[in-house]
This record gives sequence, structure tokens and C-alpha cells, in this order.
Amino acid sequence: MTLPKMLRDAKILAQQELAPRVFFLVVEAPDIAQAAEPGQFVQLRIPLGEFILRRPVGVAAVDRKKGSVAFIYRVVGKGTKALAALMPGEVVNILGPLGHGFHMDYEHPLIVGGGMGLSPLLYYAAAMQKKGDVLIGGRSEEEVFWKDLFDELCGEVFISTDDGSLGFKGFTTEYLPKILEDHKYDAIIVCGPDVMMRGIARIAREHGIPCEVSLEKRMACGLGACLSCSIDTTEGKRKKVCKDGPVFSAEEVFL
Repeated sequence: MTLPKMLRDAKILAQQELAPRVFFLVVEAPDIAQAAEPGQFVQLRIPLGEFILRRPVGVAAVDRKKGSVAFIYRVVGKGTKALAALMPGEVVNILGPLGHGFHMDYEHPLIVGGGMGLSPLLYYAAAMQKKGDVLIGGRSEEEVFWKDLFDELCGEVFISTDDGSLGFKGFTTEYLPKILEDHKYDAIIVCGPDVMMRGIARIAREHGIPCEVSLEKRMACGLGACLSCSIDTTEGKRKKVCKDGPVFSAEEVFL
């Protein structure tokens, strides 16, 4: 199915710093809010400075009644620093929604995320209407501020931190087998660092649980034309993360 893509100027409704260098951006984009599906992303054009390429950002939330779309992003360079400087009332240009998202027909999935990979998972959790549980990983308590965002969206919220400052002490890959001893899931949905996704996908395979991964790659166009996000698949075919993904079956891709 070909999904609609729109190019729109969107007014900024809110810009909030959730944690050091992590921002929550809300824009007014009614038609994109109506069309966006969990797991999809948009390409943002930053109006300030000489930023030629758009920035890919996963959809973190939508409010179809208000016609708003929200994104969570981390300031990592000049482009995202300029984006964070924008104020309510200013405008960003949006291309989207792009790509293919998560399957929505699971009855009880486990959502697993780390770092900024949790951003698109937030929209998925909201769309599942508390059917799913979530495992949030981070280096320390400061990095798992996501807990407050997922609390109202999921059944159970599991936390792991590398230093043990909150929840289970260790990596998500160490905590997951313990969770699976006491809980049954019909899918695992994961987004985050490649090393984490690789480990989670392996554990899911060992337990016979379908696993979907959302890949993050550098993108220039977001439309499949520039080939900058091309990847090899286990079938021996080349696919584009922006157009064929960003969500893939874990069995389909090399992590």
C-alpha cells in the first residue's frame, strides 16, 4: 500500500526540554497527524542557518483531534541545536509521514528501547492502548526519564540501568530473559542502539517470539531516491531503510 506523503509548513505549538539536550517538539500539522502511523518518521527542514539536508525524526505522538504531531530529539550537532532554538509560533517544514511502521495486530507485545530509540516506541505504546509492556534501558536514572512518559501507556514498565541507580542493574539484554521467565508475549518491538537490538533479537529468536526492529540510518532524501540508507538483507537483497523500513522483521536484516 502506498502511504500518503505531504510537504507542509507547520507552526510550532510547544518546545520543552525533557532532560539535558533532549527536547519535546509539538507542531500543528492536521493532515500529517491524521495519516501518521506508529513507527513512521518525517523529514524536518530547519529554517535557520545553511542546513541543506532535512533531519529524519520519528513520530513520538499524535493528537488527531487537535491536529498536532510531536517529536522527541536529542541535540547532537548544529542542526538539532538550531531546531532546539526555535520558539512557539515559528515554523518548520515537514515532509511525511514516511516509511512503514510496526504491525498493530499483536495482543500482548513487549516494547524494548534504549536512548532516543524510545521516541517512536512512545507512539506505538499509545496506539496499543495498554496492551503492551515496556522495558526501558539507560546508563543511569537520569537517562530513563522516559518512565514518566510510558507509565500511562503500558501495562508494566520495566527499568534497567547500567549503574543500578534505578531498576535492574545491567543491560536490557541481561534483564529480558528474567522478564520472559514470568511473562508471555506474542511479539517484541525494539528500537535503540544496534548492539542492543542485536542482543534483544537473539533472545527473541531463542524464545520463539516474533521480533520487529526499527532501524536508524543517516538519510538525505527520505524517499528512497538517494540510496544513502541502503542496507543488505538476509535474503540477499538491498533495501532502503527510509522506504522499505524503518521497521523490519529482525530475521530480515543484519544487526
